[in-house]
Amino acid sequence: MVATAHDFEFTALDGKPLKLGQFAGKAVLVVNTASECGFTPQYAGLQKLWAAKKPQGLVVLGVPSNDFGAQEPADEKAIAKFCSQRYGVDFPLTSKQNVVGGQAHPFYRWIAQELGEAGSPRWNFHKYLIGRDGALVGAWPSSVTPDSKELAEAIDQALS
Repeated sequence: MVATAHDFEFTALDGKPLKLGQFAGKAVLVVNTASECGFTPQYAGLQKLWAAKKPQGLVVLGVPSNDFGAQEPADEKAIAKFCSQRYGVDFPLTSKQNVVGGQAHPFYRWIAQELGEAGSPRWNFHKYLIGRDGALVGAWPSSVTPDSKELAEAIDQALS
């Protein structure tokens, strides 16, 4: 039985294991991303948020997904190059994942159990905040930007 987000593991963009348990004691903002989406410029805001809040214990984790509008058609190498060159992204990224439906990564199936189906991502750049203890703190749709007041307040509270 899964107790917290710390029980899940992804594969990093470079192919190495990426266990969420390694982030115990930190708050983690998990965001399903895509390189060809109208929300793709949010990568810049996510990078800025990561740079500003990393010293206080925030981890931003990007989860590339092709589930919405086939807007992440690239392979891992191309995704890494795009994110780095276009937006200066140096926060962790997972390998491409399904985030909705029967093939969804187990982390996203857990989210759906925790929040109900309505809590599943509806589009790219849906955000989930995980507390220092691995508990799900909150969820925000794509329209909530990385620099939004409501997200900033939730992050600050999770870090306090």
